[in-house]
Amino acid sequence: MDFSTDERTEFLKKELVDFMYGHVYPNEEAYKDELGKLENPYAWSESPILQKLRAEARSRGLWNLFLPGEEGAGLTNVQYAPLAEITGRSRMLAPAALNCSAPDTGNMELLAQFGTEEQKEQWLKPLLEGEIRSAFAMTEPAVASSDATNIETSIVRDGDEYVINGRKWFITGAMNPNAKIFIVMGKTNPTAERHRQQSQILVPRDTSGVTIKRAMTIFGYEDHYNGGHAEIVFTDVRVPVGNLIGGEGEGFAIAQARLGPGRIHHCMRAIGMAERAIKMMCERADERVAFGKPLSEQGVIRDWIAESRVRVEQLRLMVLKTAWLMDTVGNKGAHTEIQAIKIATPSTVEWILDKAIQVHGAAGLSQDFFLASAYAYARTIRFADGPDEVHKNALARNELKRQRARRSS
Repeated sequence: MDFSTDERTEFLKKELVDFMYGHVYPNEEAYKDELGKLENPYAWSESPILQKLRAEARSRGLWNLFLPGEEGAGLTNVQYAPLAEITGRSRMLAPAALNCSAPDTGNMELLAQFGTEEQKEQWLKPLLEGEIRSAFAMTEPAVASSDATNIETSIVRDGDEYVINGRKWFITGAMNPNAKIFIVMGKTNPTAERHRQQSQILVPRDTSGVTIKRAMTIFGYEDHYNGGHAEIVFTDVRVPVGNLIGGEGEGFAIAQARLGPGRIHHCMRAIGMAERAIKMMCERADERVAFGKPLSEQGVIRDWIAESRVRVEQLRLMVLKTAWLMDTVGNKGAHTEIQAIKIATPSTVEWILDKAIQVHGAAGLSQDFFLASAYAYARTIRFADGPDEVHKNALARNELKRQRARRSS
């Protein structure tokens, strides 16, 4: 395993760090204020500040870094990892400025891999240009969506059209009016084999029968800069058969292919969040005095700082190993490692953020620091792309199988 950065990655890192300190960090508070003044605060892609940052990012070659191949920057996962980590230090602004924000990243990867030429021209191209946004509609309120085979939304063929009926919620990005296309997962054949019942289909936002019911909050946060999280109802929604992605019954496999890169990208960015939290924790500990001495001289605070450093270094090595495996043996070959980092990263970063909040006192709970919203995000990604328990169960099952095979050999 070789995690050393090559010449191109080093160049991009330097450009990105300079971009972050020169343009992103100085605009974070102004960007939040600007969103609050927009007619629709979820319409973050209309922000003049963001538009300026995007133009600057493109001029520096910091655009679509997440996407391998000709459509994107052509980086490997190992090359992208340190760059995604840097953007994670400003989750609200940096990924969007680089056109590397979820759920658009996963949707672009999906269309690049499985979309037809017509679908790519109509939807992937404007997404890559940052002209529109998108959403991925899978989670449903009426079923346990941690098991995607439970989904009940129906996709029924009627001549040259499919008719879609169902209810989705926590659909990230869908509150943004510029989310022009939804990738909807539903069942085309409820009687087929369990993992062949589902399909994925493209539904334009303005299609008759699509109703955005409400925004869902996360610990009270509306995530304006992420396009919000919507509850959506599909009532007799008709789209052409050409909107189907792949073939009927391929939806579950396509979803799994989409989730692999999405999971590691979450982990990469979360490490950046943890690094910023450690920096803030150390600064606060040096500045604040309690019981006659700086917090940085209190033993418990030093224990938290040391433990945070150890834990984040462990995570980074795990994520880099996973990225290297994805590059060398493919996502399927790295499946166990992807599960492991998805289990370890959110809860570990959550722990680090909790300690940083504690060092900041009541201020750490407030809107004055990024810690509270980051903590909400870290807790959220213990659900996003599969809850902890699902990954642990699958990982344990595979480990038991592997150990049994070793004993019998």
